[in-house]
Amino acid sequence: DPCCPTKGDLSDEDDDNEFFDAPEIIIAPLESMGHKRTGSNISGTSSDISLDEQYKHQVEDTKKEKRTRIPYKPNYSLNLWSIMKNCIGKELSKIPMPVNFNEPLSMLQRLTEDLEYHELLDRAAKCESSLEQLCYVAAFTVSSYSTTVFRTSKPFNPLLGETFELDRLEENGYRSLCEQVSHHPPAAAHHADSKHGWTLRQEIKITSKFRGKYLSIMPLGTIHCVFHSSGNHYTWKKVTTTVHNIIVGKLWIDQVGRSLFVAVRSCGSRGDVDPSGLWIPRSCGSCRPLSRQVTGEVMDPTGKVHFVLLGTWDEKMDCYKVTQSSGDNGAEGRQRTHESEENRLLLWKRNPLPKYAENMYYFSELALTLNAPESGTAPTDSRLRPDQRLMENGRWDEANAEKQRLEEKQRISRKRREAEAARATEDG
Repeated sequence: DPCCPTKGDLSDEDDDNEFFDAPEIIIAPLESMGHKRTGSNISGTSSDISLDEQYKHQVEDTKKEKRTRIPYKPNYSLNLWSIMKNCIGKELSKIPMPVNFNEPLSMLQRLTEDLEYHELLDRAAKCESSLEQLCYVAAFTVSSYSTTVFRTSKPFNPLLGETFELDRLEENGYRSLCEQVSHHPPAAAHHADSKHGWTLRQEIKITSKFRGKYLSIMPLGTIHCVFHSSGNHYTWKKVTTTVHNIIVGKLWIDQVGRSLFVAVRSCGSRGDVDPSGLWIPRSCGSCRPLSRQVTGEVMDPTGKVHFVLLGTWDEKMDCYKVTQSSGDNGAEGRQRTHESEENRLLLWKRNPLPKYAENMYYFSELALTLNAPESGTAPTDSRLRPDQRLMENGRWDEANAEKQRLEEKQRISRKRREAEAARATEDG
């Protein structure tokens, strides 16, 4: 049955498995990636995902009118425990899964979804104060988690050489480009550039393990944002994502951790390092309504707090300007600031989900457009993946068979490259 992996497929030691859950993201300049919408010079490995003729679909130009719906998710039954019982304590990136666990988007497309609230960076680029600018950068960081609140399915693992380009220069002023550039170690490049004055790049490696009752997804690495006019350069890290009730009960997602923001270069002449932080507290089963809270402080290089950030990662983020009312930088004065409406500024609020989103994998308006066929894309674009397209169209049995075919093709390609490298080493 193509839906169910064989016993051998579920081995944690299977180094031949070419699919992985979350890539390490390597910084790569947009102009150096080589891809133009009128042609492609992606990489020598891109042939790994060349499409057979029968899988190519009619390309439609969706740049002007974005789609607002995709085929509804079919009701496929699958014994989850029969697969997951062999995964406890293991790194899930080494375990191939049927598409029944997926959503019809690749990890490269999910990375691009970080830009859904790009206007926060547009506003940040206009700020004269680096402290105010950091408030918007922090809100942008929190906004990237809002798309995950109901998204309990995993994205497709990118193939070596797979790419995804999102060109929204005309509509929104930015362009994003991702490419899967390595398999061992798994690595992808993501770079976004905006004519509104900012550049975003990511370098992240994500590991995931199944603990029995919950699944932990742990990102490691750094995200960079540079503002062109000031040269301000901010870095931060992502927090841990946990999917609860994997076997029994209703799935729900939690985000836990601390994201420390550092201004590598500030507006000041000294170029001080300016650490500020966001904290997402750990939740508990009895206080789930409170589990999505986010708190943070924006400080200057001396450690003085100028703004307090409060909100939830799935709904909104408010900013409060600190005006001390108790002598020192004490918590008492800052607490009064929290309750002062005249000092409150709404930084970000989540957009409502589209109608019938529950039938469409809980995709946002942006997510619904990401896999729409588009003219002029590279032949390695995620939109052209046959298994992903079959799944989106509700043909899951065919999608599983095609996923296995692509998996085997990539496995053979890797072995061939390793053999060629070994021969080259022997020949000196």
